[in-house]
Amino acid sequence: MSSLILKSTRSAARGVAMPRVLLTEGKRFMTGSVTPDPGSQSRFTGFASVSRSPTDTQKSSSSANNASRIVWTDGSFVEGDVSHEKLAREITMFSQLPENFGVNQHIPIDNEMKERLRSTLWKFKAPIRFAFAYGSGVFSQGRSYQKSKPQVDLIFGVTHTQHWHSLNITQYPDHYSFLRRLGSGAVSYVQDNLGAGVYFNPYVEINGMTVKYGVVSVDTLCRDLLSWDTLYLSGRLHKPVKILRDDPRIRLANQRNLFSVIRTALLLLPEKFTEQELYHTIASISYMGDPRMNVAAENPNKVKNIVDNQKQHFHRLYAPLTDTLPNIQIASGYDGVSETVKLVQDMDPVRRGNMVARLPCSFRKKLYARYTTVLGVDPSQYSTMQEVSKPSSDASEGAINRTEGSKFDQLVAEHPDLRAEVARAIRHTVSWPSSVQSVKGLATAGLSKSVKYLGEKFSKWRAGKQSASEEL
Repeated sequence: MSSLILKSTRSAARGVAMPRVLLTEGKRFMTGSVTPDPGSQSRFTGFASVSRSPTDTQKSSSSANNASRIVWTDGSFVEGDVSHEKLAREITMFSQLPENFGVNQHIPIDNEMKERLRSTLWKFKAPIRFAFAYGSGVFSQGRSYQKSKPQVDLIFGVTHTQHWHSLNITQYPDHYSFLRRLGSGAVSYVQDNLGAGVYFNPYVEINGMTVKYGVVSVDTLCRDLLSWDTLYLSGRLHKPVKILRDDPRIRLANQRNLFSVIRTALLLLPEKFTEQELYHTIASISYMGDPRMNVAAENPNKVKNIVDNQKQHFHRLYAPLTDTLPNIQIASGYDGVSETVKLVQDMDPVRRGNMVARLPCSFRKKLYARYTTVLGVDPSQYSTMQEVSKPSSDASEGAINRTEGSKFDQLVAEHPDLRAEVARAIRHTVSWPSSVQSVKGLATAGLSKSVKYLGEKFSKWRAGKQSASEEL
């Protein structure tokens, strides 16, 4: 039996060991260990491998017992719907998560850049509960992005948006547009009630960098990660990001988000595809329906540039998850060349029906509503959300509740136009929040910054078109 070994890469400067993944025809196994990103076990971040005293264990035993029903234990991940309210009640500490749970989400970057970004967070007096950096200012997206020094994109997850903006307006009034004069209540209202629930302050000079930071409620972020209400921030987290300050509830919700996008990508892909095509499909999902992709406001090669220049990061993010899914197998491949790693998925309608049933709640409802019309069937006729208790093959505590697909889910899964309908549901999810968020940016950024931002986006679009013509 031929096999493929994607060997781990190790950076002496960072001291970060990538996972060593054995890919074998017909099976895939994770071997070895993943060393957490250095410095991640600080006051605000850290992995679940923390020592607990007997007192701590007693205090958290009740919460931990509840959490055991909703976390991924030794490779088994809950498939039922989990609300952000349930997470808020039951997940409060990293010690409630299995050891090294979600380590795949911590992508290594240059140490100097990482420390610079983390020190930037300390420049804000308003409390930041969760933060990540993303985009071309942190991760390479090709030569066209390296010609200029792009601004660094940051997202801050906060607990109380009005209180946060009140403190931040006092400290940094020049970061805000005219809206600051209306007070923090108006700013938080615009943030929470328009678009995707994010408030951006672009072109901010801080800590020797030009930064665009977005502020989002932790509840809004978790809701989007779990349900795909807008796919705005959950879509950004489909791509590699650098988590600067971590939160156990968000880590768990994002792991669900990553599983969800794998399943969605499988529904969009044919039976046989390459690892490169899988990552390209995953990266493209949040851009479907984005109005910037239909006008001269974004590089048309953006998705290709992201995947081509961040292959190792995508592999680190998704390989540990795809290894746990029984319906993906390795068909063939060659050592170290991800484009030639050929995968095959099980097209059995029962298994694909399970994937449909396990899609994020809000997104799944859109798909159900469409197929109620297409199939002429009311999904309530079937038990669309059967909660069947199944013991985990590796779990030592109790059983894991898994959502099994109903007959209706199987009908959806084997429908010949499934790919087109899934893509339609994605566009429907993305288009309106993205459009409103873009218009909202005119008010939150102000006229001069908005004109500057649109000019830079047009330059990226022109550079992308020029690059594509040169390749031809």
